[in-house]
Amino acid sequence: MALILKSYIYNIQLIAMKVIKQLSSILLMLVFITSFLQCTSAQKLQQNAPVEFGEVYYQKWTAGIKEGGSGLNIFIPVTNTSTRFDSVYFRGKATKLEANPNQDTVLIGRFKTETNQKKDIILSHDAKEEYVNQMPVKTKPIPFDLNHDECIVSYKKGHKTLYYKISNIIEKMSVNYPGAPPNKQ
Repeated sequence: MALILKSYIYNIQLIAMKVIKQLSSILLMLVFITSFLQCTSAQKLQQNAPVEFGEVYYQKWTAGIKEGGSGLNIFIPVTNTSTRFDSVYFRGKATKLEANPNQDTVLIGRFKTETNQKKDIILSHDAKEEYVNQMPVKTKPIPFDLNHDECIVSYKKGHKTLYYKISNIIEKMSVNYPGAPPNKQ
């Protein structure tokens, strides 16, 4: 009788272990699938604009002095400043948006380019002297596939970050400063 009881308990334990193993596999798969769903829904583009946008344009600039810098500014006129805009994604890069100090209804995204930038690189046979060199900054790719004349603005609505695509961005004539550019370029 004891042997039959031990055999019965052993079979129940085997069945319980199989059920636990199957349940843990199902639970693990659900967690895995849910994490992928979270990633894909994170940057859905909104169909309706958060505000009315004016003519969006960008303008390249270059300082007239050696190593004075260069860049590209994107200008986004808005009709309503109550929306909390955060960033702009344009031509493979992202930057924070800021209000134009001269016109608070125009947002500016400032991108620096590699041309005419100061490069302090020390090359020496002594590795200790090269230690002060800055490591190159690797930009991480933006999570959007954009055409050359498109950008995406991010903005906050409550605690949520939303995204809206702006198309047909116009290029205006570049600005070549005779000296160093004014502040905030």
